[in-house]
Amino acid sequence: MTGRVPAIILGGTGYVAGELLRLTLGHPRLELAAIASDSQPGEPVARAFPHLAPVCGDLRYVSIEKAIETVARFPRSGVLAAAPHGVSHTLIDGLLSRASAAGAKPSVVDISADFRYADLTEYERVYKHPHGAPGRAKEFTCAVPEHLDRAPTPHVAHPGCFCTATLLAAVPLLALDLVEPPIFVSAVTGSTGAGRSPIPGTHHPQRHSDLYAYNALTHRHAAEISALARAASGKDGRFAFVPHSGPFARGIHATVQAVLKKPLDTPAAIEALRGFYTGKPFVRVLAEPPRVKDVVASNYARLSAAADGRTIVVMSVVDNLVKGAAGGAMQWMNRQLGFDETDGLLAPAPGWT
Repeated sequence: MTGRVPAIILGGTGYVAGELLRLTLGHPRLELAAIASDSQPGEPVARAFPHLAPVCGDLRYVSIEKAIETVARFPRSGVLAAAPHGVSHTLIDGLLSRASAAGAKPSVVDISADFRYADLTEYERVYKHPHGAPGRAKEFTCAVPEHLDRAPTPHVAHPGCFCTATLLAAVPLLALDLVEPPIFVSAVTGSTGAGRSPIPGTHHPQRHSDLYAYNALTHRHAAEISALARAASGKDGRFAFVPHSGPFARGIHATVQAVLKKPLDTPAAIEALRGFYTGKPFVRVLAEPPRVKDVVASNYARLSAAADGRTIVVMSVVDNLVKGAAGGAMQWMNRQLGFDETDGLLAPAPGWT
């Protein structure tokens, strides 16, 4: 290894893992030490991600066991976990136990839901299974990076993509005491949000040129949104969340509405958002409604607002795979390792996706 910090990616074949790989290979202060997949050990990584072949070279997947051995070998490393919900907790618990026994101190950022909940009873209610590593939960903090300057724990859980888009819009409304609950959310996501394994909702003939709601008012991210909004603002938002599937591959557009506590016009609403996100390099507050194309494949979020004296609406767009997952996780990893939080993340959106 060079003077860079070794990085290990777990769960290495999905869309989010591909973005973690892309960001890690282009990072100025990380060096990929291993990317793990128990389903494809020994297989070329470029076979799963042909668009990354020019930078992958002959890189091959290793087993989870080999990845854990790699983590234990380095005194300091960054572990980016993209394993599925319900798998990540026991995987990370075993990795951290082995690392501790070897005197290693990795920093872990988990992208699954397994360490997002401070209340494990709520986790078990939402995900319908017991938590596999309850003793580890206190070692993780979950927050959108813009809502917590520094994690008080050695490891971090990144919020979900719907949660990220929604919280960026809603937390300022609560923290600045601008609105009365409930808060109404309508959010549209691209097909990559459903993961890489084909399902009816991602089948092109069904998804193309279509738009539909699903799990209205019952989506499992609603509980996560409420808990993280409360943690970030100190106020109970009572969210009514309606997700939608959109006819595009990447990105989320969230529309957040609530009743104002006191009259406010559109310029004042936009100014309030700009003030709240001052000094946050990845959040742009615009005078015009934001567009998904302007953030796709980037770690940037764009917001705007409108208010008519009684109601306020905040519109938020993010890339679900980057700002809502791999990029936000890398932002946290940069902080955990003492880097500038923007390292490896400043590339703008391509625009014509």
